[in-house]
Amino acid sequence: MILIADSGSTKTDWALASSPSTVPSDSSFLTPHSSLLTTQGINPFHQDRTVIAEILRQELLPQLNPDEVDGVCFYGSGVRPELEPVMIALLQEAFPQVKQVEAHSDLLGAARALCGHNYGIASILGTGANSCLYDGERIIQNTPALGYILGDEGSGGVLGKHFLHGLYKGVLSENIRLEFEQEFGLTMSDVIQRVYREPMPNRFLASLAPFIHRHLSDAAVARLVIDNFRDFFRYNIRPYQLEMPVSFVGSIAWHFRDQLAEAANAEGFRLGTILKSPIEGLLRYHAPKSNK
Repeated sequence: MILIADSGSTKTDWALASSPSTVPSDSSFLTPHSSLLTTQGINPFHQDRTVIAEILRQELLPQLNPDEVDGVCFYGSGVRPELEPVMIALLQEAFPQVKQVEAHSDLLGAARALCGHNYGIASILGTGANSCLYDGERIIQNTPALGYILGDEGSGGVLGKHFLHGLYKGVLSENIRLEFEQEFGLTMSDVIQRVYREPMPNRFLASLAPFIHRHLSDAAVARLVIDNFRDFFRYNIRPYQLEMPVSFVGSIAWHFRDQLAEAANAEGFRLGTILKSPIEGLLRYHAPKSNK
């Protein structure tokens, strides 16, 4: 059994699939020989080793039989080249019997899930955002994401930031502000506390996406979402200087795909594949060659 992980800042999806396994082409990609598990997000850039080890021990291991795992392939946000050995060591501690353990960036995972072994532009729009030009094996060009403070255009974190900015600067209606504060039980002071003084503010900001989605009928809210996506295409995709479809993984891309399509058209780009989660594509990528 091979354990494949896709980890964002908010949650981690783990797919335990037998090998060889048949990975069908429809949405029911989890076969009788595979299962999907979930834990909170794991990010070695923002979390120390102790925190990650506890997540693996307390959240992941109780959901499976470690003795059934023969290999682990982890794709995650924050897994920079210099942090790959850290993530591999933590996984080896959790699965001491496993000899084959890999750790890669979530961006390479997205590229493999979306493009397989083909050339293409792959993007992530979830809590964070990123993009790359992929040659079918490796990432050959990447516009730096820079995080939700300096960059991350198109992400849930930046979407939440722009929403709160509009809420308290008077761009959005008073009715939306009152409904937001009542639903979340937050005042402006509470929001400032959550963003500036509590850990993982990007998760909090991205958690506002469902509320934003429910209010897309409001023209100002819809424009805020579309402008966020237009910024993504301007600053992250245009530097590749290629006229080819742009594919996406991530909950923000999936749930706001109509607004994403409008933004792409406005900026002169075409959409390719959109997946809510890269796990389906990663199962296909890692399947035996006879099943690809």
